[in-house]
Amino acid sequence: MQFKHPEILYFLFLLVIPVLVHLFQLRRFQKEYFTNVRFLKELNMQTRKSSKIKKWLLLFTRLLLLACLILAFAQPFFKASDDNNKSNEMVILLDNSFSMQAKGSKGELLKRAVQDILENTPEDQQFSLITPTNAYWDTDVKSIQKELQNINYGSIPFNPDFLITKAETKKPNTGKDIVVITDAVNLESQSISKLDPKSPVYFIVPEAQNKNNVAVDSVYIYQTLENLYEIAVDLKANGTVNDETSVALYNGKELTAKTLVTFDQPSKTLNFTIPKKDFHGYVSVSDNSLAYDNEYYFSISKPEKSNVLVIGDEAKNKFLSRIYTDDDFVFNSVQPGSVDYNSLEKQDAILLNELTEIPQALITTLKSLYEKGGNIIVIPSAEASVQNLNSLMAAFGNASLLTLNNNERQITKISFSHPLYQTVFERQIKNFQYPKVNNSFTIKGTALPVLSYADQTPFLASLTNRMGNVYLFSAPINKQNTNFQNSPLVVFTFYNMGQNNNKTGVFAYKIGENQNLIIDALLSKDEVVTVKNDVSDFIPMQQILNNKIKLSFGDYPETAGNYSVVKNENVLKNISFNYPRTESDLGLQNSNIVKDYTKTDSVSTVYNDIKSLRTASELWKWFIIGALVFLLLELFIQKFVK
Repeated sequence: MQFKHPEILYFLFLLVIPVLVHLFQLRRFQKEYFTNVRFLKELNMQTRKSSKIKKWLLLFTRLLLLACLILAFAQPFFKASDDNNKSNEMVILLDNSFSMQAKGSKGELLKRAVQDILENTPEDQQFSLITPTNAYWDTDVKSIQKELQNINYGSIPFNPDFLITKAETKKPNTGKDIVVITDAVNLESQSISKLDPKSPVYFIVPEAQNKNNVAVDSVYIYQTLENLYEIAVDLKANGTVNDETSVALYNGKELTAKTLVTFDQPSKTLNFTIPKKDFHGYVSVSDNSLAYDNEYYFSISKPEKSNVLVIGDEAKNKFLSRIYTDDDFVFNSVQPGSVDYNSLEKQDAILLNELTEIPQALITTLKSLYEKGGNIIVIPSAEASVQNLNSLMAAFGNASLLTLNNNERQITKISFSHPLYQTVFERQIKNFQYPKVNNSFTIKGTALPVLSYADQTPFLASLTNRMGNVYLFSAPINKQNTNFQNSPLVVFTFYNMGQNNNKTGVFAYKIGENQNLIIDALLSKDEVVTVKNDVSDFIPMQQILNNKIKLSFGDYPETAGNYSVVKNENVLKNISFNYPRTESDLGLQNSNIVKDYTKTDSVSTVYNDIKSLRTASELWKWFIIGALVFLLLELFIQKFVK
């Protein structure tokens, strides 16, 4: 037991006064004579005995009365069990990721959590509130009421450890009461490793009532026809979706197509046919669960001709001229000694066809083109030096060639999932006429196999920097060495390798993945391009590359939608952005990992718990009650004890 005013305890010496009064209180008795004193003596003895008991009782009650009063004024108390954390600051970590759009018993989880904070936080309570997208430091409910009521959902995953680090950086070496409000969807143990179970950490985990959700996962070109694109739309059903789901395709605000889909399996792919021209729209599904993944925005540009340059012997280049036709390509073929280095930067793809020697100047130029989004295709010569070929490949990444092998080998495996073949095959083919090679190198390194031999080593492999691509053959493909030119694969393979990623395909980027885009444009020193739509705009990071611009989007834009790259009000290119689909599966709620922490149901419970644990047990009231009891006891003794 402790005292707020221990100095008052010195007054306990006053207890000596009643004792002294009791010991030295003397009474004089007067003698009275009676005719018969036998009865009076007996009565006198009884009276003196009861009087003595009464005095002792009064002494004890007065001592206890005085002691209780002194102790009450000293204000005794028992120290609170969590008194060491009494000076902690309150930090609320609020999950505003898209999974909090789900509806619980009282409405959307995020909105209900905000209402809980506003209604149950005391007005004088100072706290800091941190979300993955915002932070409000040392505030109160009145100051941030409007901000909380208008809080937006964000695409950034909820990571408590990152937010705690943010709070520690703001106020280091300060104790913290941490309240984490999250639905725990995709929450991993690594993301709460900095939360100490022994410290004041409270988890409020609201749960969605309906965990069934349909999401548009991706859109891509499934097949390219003469005047049409056949696009594929991948849909995913999380949970059990029994009802038919409406799927609509829009070009801008114009409805292009609409259909219904039934999910007899978790994934479905729908195909739509659109004209082979600019398309700037989205796919939409009707779903009563999460709203953020119901639209998938994408842009397809009208096909542009790609510039393809082949460096090699003219006779060996003839089969390529039949693939790179004037309809889709601007094709040029040059001899190794006649290369115009100034024109190489303008190419979308450069093919080295069995060069016996690759100059260092050419290697440097090819590396620069690759970094700017160009494609490099290397067909080695049997007469080339392995050291010279590996010097070229070292400029692009971890891929190299071993010594030439003179054994015949068959090409038996196709990587159907490789981007080069994604739009080529309707189904996987296991039995086809295997091409073969007589002489070949062996490719080593981390290059992805596109076509492979029976021994699983690559015949064709690729490297990428997410903008440009390098394709490396392991063997010369002239007719004397291989029959690959007669294979049906040859047209699709070289056609797709010649296409520039920045000129063809679906332009749909994920927000937050910091992807890059290279577009053909000339900018002066002070000019910039802007990415904008009807709602918002931003200026991306941009790098001028001669006649091209490299754009880096970072974490922008904040809102998914169709956008345009604009220079001086002129649209250079249409692109689209989508939220990552990481929050779509509400069945991934991982609330078990918070079992070591205090789990509660509302903010009010948190404050009540903290108050009860940090409020000292005041005892002065009990001593006042004791003093009153002893006062009444004294009065009772005075009146009834004879």
